[in-house]
Amino acid sequence: MPYAMTDRARATLLGAIAPVVWGTTYAVTTELLPPDRPMTAALLRAAPAGVLLLLLTRQIPPAGWWGRLVVLAVLNIGAFFPLLFLGAYRLPGGLAAVVGSAQPLIVAAVLLLAFRQSTPARQLLWAVLAVTGVGLAVFAGPVTVDALGITAALAGTASMATGWC
Repeated sequence: MPYAMTDRARATLLGAIAPVVWGTTYAVTTELLPPDRPMTAALLRAAPAGVLLLLLTRQIPPAGWWGRLVVLAVLNIGAFFPLLFLGAYRLPGGLAAVVGSAQPLIVAAVLLLAFRQSTPARQLLWAVLAVTGVGLAVFAGPVTVDALGITAALAGTASMATGWC
């Protein structure tokens, strides 16, 4: 009898695709893309997905959404991807992962500062523990820190975090 996948199992597998694909960013950047070309890497990462979405939906968003879409596009793609790839070119993957893992903390800070919405202490604790855990795994040995790489990675993380808010 063939295995019947439950809705929960299907959702779990689909949910696992994003982190697996996302986790290839640094390997692909350092091994397959031309060196020191963050804008090219960003274009190669974003353009196929954008074209695919347009082909699948075959719709242009209504005029009232264009302003919001521009802001979200800049925060989540236009600024984020070039900064992400600049950080990936200049930092060891693990160090960039530590910076990226701080995104939930940046979201909490933006929500508090911009919207006066506080994040429950329990969630903040888990976010701090996650960053700490990633940091402990990465900083077990010597790490080369590049100021421009750290700045780019942090700015990219902040850009994406702001886009989530």
